[in-house]
Amino acid sequence: MQITCFGNGFRQGTYALFIVLSKELSIAFGKFLGGRKLLLEPGCYIYIGSALGNRSASMPLARRLVRHASRSNGNPPHELRDHMVRFFQKNSLAGPGLQPPSQKKLHWHIDYLLDNQHAQIVRLLIIRSPDRLETALSHLAASLDETSTVAQGLGAGDVRNSTHLLSVSNLDSCFTALERTIPPLINR
Repeated sequence: MQITCFGNGFRQGTYALFIVLSKELSIAFGKFLGGRKLLLEPGCYIYIGSALGNRSASMPLARRLVRHASRSNGNPPHELRDHMVRFFQKNSLAGPGLQPPSQKKLHWHIDYLLDNQHAQIVRLLIIRSPDRLETALSHLAASLDETSTVAQGLGAGDVRNSTHLLSVSNLDSCFTALERTIPPLINR
């Protein structure tokens, strides 16, 4: 499990989850497309999201990511969840009180994929910044040769003209391309 983190000092930010799907799935993403199911082939996917809450002593980024790594109905979490908690505490993204949700309700589009036992988060890229970078990172990821759109608007219910869940043909080269292009994105 690889976690790459850019920036420091902020507990909010933008992130990319790299997901491996081990089995073909026909899945509805909540009310997206009126609840119509989409066929997802086995392979790699990337999801772009953000957690920008700014209450004092809050830890929005860590809480959101630990939530993503949890599953509903008491099902086993993603393998990396405990590693994430330790990483967040060690790197000042969370305090010792960070706990996984006791009951996870499916809310965001991505919840429906991550709740499936055949989907595993395998890499995590974090940008610690209070700036709204989700759309820029989504457009950047979508522009890569390694990515293709699963369905226009998927995962981006609160952002116009964007897609936040993409299929990835080569996870390693996609990850490397994003690693290279993020520093200019956050230093603009």
